[in-house]
Amino acid sequence: MPDSDAVFAAFEATWPPANRTQIGPFTYRDGAGGGSRVSAATLDGAFTPEALRLIEARFARDGRDALFQIRTDETAFDQELARRGYRAFDPVACLSCHLNSSSALLPAADPTMGYMTWPPIAIQREIWAEGGIGATRLAVMERGAGPKSSVLGRLNDTPAGACFIAIHQGIAALHALEVSPTARRHGLGRAMMALAVDWARRQGAETLALQVTRANQGALALYSSLGMTEVGQYHYRTKPVSEAP
Repeated sequence: MPDSDAVFAAFEATWPPANRTQIGPFTYRDGAGGGSRVSAATLDGAFTPEALRLIEARFARDGRDALFQIRTDETAFDQELARRGYRAFDPVACLSCHLNSSSALLPAADPTMGYMTWPPIAIQREIWAEGGIGATRLAVMERGAGPKSSVLGRLNDTPAGACFIAIHQGIAALHALEVSPTARRHGLGRAMMALAVDWARRQGAETLALQVTRANQGALALYSSLGMTEVGQYHYRTKPVSEAP
């Protein structure tokens, strides 16, 4: 199994920001409206108060609230931001499984439940939009490194789900899995994952990885039932630009 650094690298490559800049030990990201994941800065070296001041100044210059993603084993940095008044939100689990392991309980792909397509078609865009995944997140998919594809999920011959998958160094990262409200609890999410995994195997991927908020207990239960285990975690901390020193 890849370590958490490899999994985070796959997430970054397959769901990338519009721009990234190195500011001392920090990576500063501009997500162009694509959400916290592609807009948060990360600490990639040794923390210093001066380095934090510089990146806070960059957030302020760009008219953005300061936003940091705090990853596994960054307790000291997390505590420092808390001390400085940063608010924590959205704890996320990073899950993974080996695609050819006996511990993976992924079902066989059923072609009657959907198909792979790239670029996404109009009905997929509508399904994503219904779930709050709009044009700026579709732009993230467009920027994502390949190989990549998407799944159009079908329930009773009706389009009802969509997800995006891309591969980086043997890790297939699954993103933006959305099922229409009327089609939930009928196994469509599981079926779409099976189709995505079948495609990923054919592309030579060895590992499946994804991210899910800890508040989404239904999704966590689904992924656990498929043999996925936690390999990393993160949460965010933010502070309004008006409160920056």
